[in-house]
Amino acid sequence: MGRIVLVTGAARRLGGRFVRRVQREPDVERVIAVDAVPPAHQLGAAEFVQADIRRPAIGKVIIERAVDTVVHLDVNGTPPVRRGSRAALKETNVIGTMQLLGACQKAQSVRRLVVRSSTHVYGGAPRDPAVFTETTVPKSLPGGGFAKDTVEVEGYVRGFARRRPDIAVTVLRFADVLGPLADSPVSEYFRLPVLPTVLGYDPRLQFLHEDDALDVLALAAGEPRQGAFTAGTFNVAGDGVLLLSQCARRLGRPTLPLLRPALRRAGAALRAVGVTEFSPEHVRLLTHGRVVQTALMRDILGFAPRYTTAGALADFARGRGPGLLPPETLSRAVDRLQEAVRHG
Repeated sequence: MGRIVLVTGAARRLGGRFVRRVQREPDVERVIAVDAVPPAHQLGAAEFVQADIRRPAIGKVIIERAVDTVVHLDVNGTPPVRRGSRAALKETNVIGTMQLLGACQKAQSVRRLVVRSSTHVYGGAPRDPAVFTETTVPKSLPGGGFAKDTVEVEGYVRGFARRRPDIAVTVLRFADVLGPLADSPVSEYFRLPVLPTVLGYDPRLQFLHEDDALDVLALAAGEPRQGAFTAGTFNVAGDGVLLLSQCARRLGRPTLPLLRPALRRAGAALRAVGVTEFSPEHVRLLTHGRVVQTALMRDILGFAPRYTTAGALADFARGRGPGLLPPETLSRAVDRLQEAVRHG
């Protein structure tokens, strides 16, 4: 018999794509897709179970179907298709994870757990190191929002791994996901016709292409390749770094520098009209940036992304069309302005 894989967060775009992707793995016999709401997309031959992971019923699903691999993707920074409150989202992220871990602990069939996390666990502070490793202690832990949720989720996962050492537990800390179909907060930000930025800051950014996210999830959920070890915590990001100003120029988007309090107010206004999710952790990202080391991803997990950070941004740009200004025109204008400033 092949593996029986359960995937949470199947109604979201990335979750649905992974459900369809993992069905193609030769050693997978059955896929159970779980979400509190029915998906708007197709799930192939997977069995869809409408279940809220915050409720004990998820344990019954795992035990009755003899699930051996759990891929937990229902840890997110935005409500699905803009439904639900921040409080409900936090409950799904934290309480839902606790309930799911409790179900896995009781199920003797479970042998592997993969949890989607985020590099936002490192927070954002002025004295942050230039590069975060998986063992770096943040200068300032996130005080709220999705970033705080992910810190709590990882804490519960570590406790679970100590209680069930027989289960291979993998935590994947994704950089911000980009691509033509990505529905992440950073992709919504880059869709704005004008990009609000923090006056006086030009943060360094890393991205993970959505296709690479699917590939690394499939790798972590499967049997380890020879010489690789999939259990553990791994930063996952494309090679290279881009400044926010470089991103804006490559997308053909003009920027609007604002003082940080004004940027927060702008974010609140955008959220109120449903334009984009502009959370406090993304304000911190647009201020201080974040770069992570991915040596463990390559050397231990055995994964090499197909897209660099610049490649992920370029593919996003191709899928979304040109900005207000042609990138070449914007680039020349910015170069002339910088030259004028230098010669004062």
